[in-house]
Amino acid sequence: ANVAASSPPKAVSIPVEPATAPWDRIGSKKDTGTTTGDRDEWVRNLDYGGFAKEVTALGKELQKSSGPDDVEHLNKILDWRNIACALGVATMWLDPNPITIAALSTWTYASWTMVAHHTCHGGYNRVDAGKYNSRGFALGTVTRRIADWCDWMQPEAWNVEHNRLHHYHLGEPLDPDLVERNLEFLREMDIPQPLKYTVTAFFMPIWKWFYYAPNTFKELQIAKWKSEGKSLPEDFRSEEAVTVRTMLWPNTKAEVAGQEVVNPTDFFSKVLAPFLVSRFILLPAPLLFVPGVGPTLFGHAIVNLVLAEFLTNIHGFITIVTNHAGDDLYRFDDEVKPKSGSFYVRQIVSSANYATGTDPIDFSHGWLNYQIEHHVWPDLSMLQYQRGAPQLKAICEKHGVPYVQESVWTRLRKTVDIMVGKSSMREFPTHLEPATDKARTGVTWKSTNGSIDE
Repeated sequence: ANVAASSPPKAVSIPVEPATAPWDRIGSKKDTGTTTGDRDEWVRNLDYGGFAKEVTALGKELQKSSGPDDVEHLNKILDWRNIACALGVATMWLDPNPITIAALSTWTYASWTMVAHHTCHGGYNRVDAGKYNSRGFALGTVTRRIADWCDWMQPEAWNVEHNRLHHYHLGEPLDPDLVERNLEFLREMDIPQPLKYTVTAFFMPIWKWFYYAPNTFKELQIAKWKSEGKSLPEDFRSEEAVTVRTMLWPNTKAEVAGQEVVNPTDFFSKVLAPFLVSRFILLPAPLLFVPGVGPTLFGHAIVNLVLAEFLTNIHGFITIVTNHAGDDLYRFDDEVKPKSGSFYVRQIVSSANYATGTDPIDFSHGWLNYQIEHHVWPDLSMLQYQRGAPQLKAICEKHGVPYVQESVWTRLRKTVDIMVGKSSMREFPTHLEPATDKARTGVTWKSTNGSIDE
C-alpha cells in the first residue's frame, strides 16, 4: 500500500440549512387519519425500531470485520484498474480501436466509481491502506489531485455534493441528484416523446463535465458562502442545476445570479482544467517527439482519449444515474435523522441494486450494484458490501421493506422514463414515520471527510 501524505489539508466545516419543514406547510400530513394505498401498507405495519436495531447491528458487525482482507481486495481492484490504464496508454498511439478505447474508459471509470468513491467515503479509514484514506486523498493541491484521482469533478466539491448532501438527503428536497426534479425542464417540454429520448441520449456522453462537475462545484461554493456568513444573491436558486451552458450563456435572472456564486473562470481553471490538461494534453504530448510521425501518433491518441471519454461517460450514466430513479422508488418531502429507522428505510426504498456477487460482475458495475448497502452504510469497503448485501436483503424481507434489485438495463429504461416524463417517482407517506426520526433542525457535519461521525 502507498504511504499517505503526512499533512492532509484541513477539512471545511459545512453547515447545511434545513428546508422548511413540510409538516408545517402541508396540512394533510398532520392528519394521522390520512390513508395510504395497499402499495404502501407495509409502511404502516413496519416496526421501525426493530428494523433499525437489526440494520445497525449488522453495520457494526461489518465494520468490526474490516481488516487485511479489505486491503488485499482493494489492491486487487487497483491491479485491474492499473492493467486497463497500462493497456490504454501503451496503445493510444495506434489508430482508434475498441481495445484501446475500452481500456482507457475503464481506467477512468474504475478510478472514480471504485477507488475514489469508497476512499472518499472513508471505506478504508479503519485499515492500513496507505494513501487510500478520506483524510487527504486527492485533496489540497492540483498535484495531489492528479496523483490520486483526477477527473472532471473537483474532489473537495464532490465530497460536499455527494458524500454529504446526496447521501444524507436521498430523495429529499435537498438532494442535489434528484433526477425527477433536475430533469423537470425535459419532463415538461412540449415536444414529441421520441425527441425527449434523443435529448437524453445526447447528454449521456458529456454529462460529467457538462452537468455534474458544475453542480458539485456549485454546492461547494454555496457551503463556503454560508460558512463565511455571506448571503446568497437574491435571484439565485440553489435548487436549480448549473451547467456549462448556464454559466456561459445565462438566460434567466437566476442563471445570471448563479455566475456570482459559481464563477465561470474559477470553474474552468480550478475544476475542469486539471483533468483537461493532464489527460488530453500532457499525457499524449511525448508522442509529438517521435521523429517523422509524432503529430500523427499524437492525433491518434487524442481521438482514442476523446472516444474513451465518451464511453466512460455513457458507462457511468448507465450505472450511476440509474441508482435512484424509477417508478418503483420513492421520494420524500422532509428530512430525517441519520442512522434512524426512517433513514435506513429511505436509503433502501429510494435505491436500486443490480446483479451482484462476484468481483468481475461488481467491477463491471463499478460496485454501484450495491447501492442499497452503500447508502445504508456509506463508509464500508467494497468487500464488506459484498458480504453484507445478502444479510441486509434478508432483514428487509423479514420486515417487509421493499428491496429493489434488477438488471442495470431495466433500471436504465426506468430512469430514462422518469427523465422524459413517461413515469414518476412514488411519493412516500412520510406522515407514517416515527416523529422522533424527523430532523426538524436540519442535518450538519463537522467535516467533508469520511462518515458523518467525524
